[in-house]
Amino acid sequence: DGPVRLPDPLPDRLEFSIRPTEAFGDVLLLAGAIDPGAAPRLRGYLADLDAPPDVVALHSPGGSVRDALDIGRMLRDEGLNTLALPDAACLSACPYIFAGGVERTASRTAWIGLHQHAYDDGSILPAFLAVEQIQAGQGETLRYLSDMGVDPLALAHGLETPPDDIYLLVEEELLRYRLATAMID
Repeated sequence: DGPVRLPDPLPDRLEFSIRPTEAFGDVLLLAGAIDPGAAPRLRGYLADLDAPPDVVALHSPGGSVRDALDIGRMLRDEGLNTLALPDAACLSACPYIFAGGVERTASRTAWIGLHQHAYDDGSILPAFLAVEQIQAGQGETLRYLSDMGVDPLALAHGLETPPDDIYLLVEEELLRYRLATAMID
């Protein structure tokens, strides 16, 4: 019943749609799992728009960290703001996209949460190589958050939460870590 109807169930891959609203103007809704290849698909979608959206809203269970970081950088480069709508979920890798917004507005009823990254690509690596890749990925994520103006300490909650669970950030944490720059009802 909010300003944008959220899809239920969520799509298996990230879908893009423009939703005109009175409250937020033209909202670009990114909804669904962040699939590998979502970033270049979104780049093409944005290039085909007649005008940039007023804000980018998110509703995603997460997915590809690589694509989430690329999308977040793309949004920042375009000077776009992000929005977590009432009752929207922005989980796992999705908060990295949210962090890409110049201004980041979260509803008090949105679900924004982190957990450990899952690194199961089906390959078998010696332990030292697996640890090296995991640490390099975490380092990239910490640097990304810092570049976006988000306190990288926010990631500590995710690092402490197993991949089959989720740590939901409360309003005080969203603001303290600067993941959200404003809260709405």
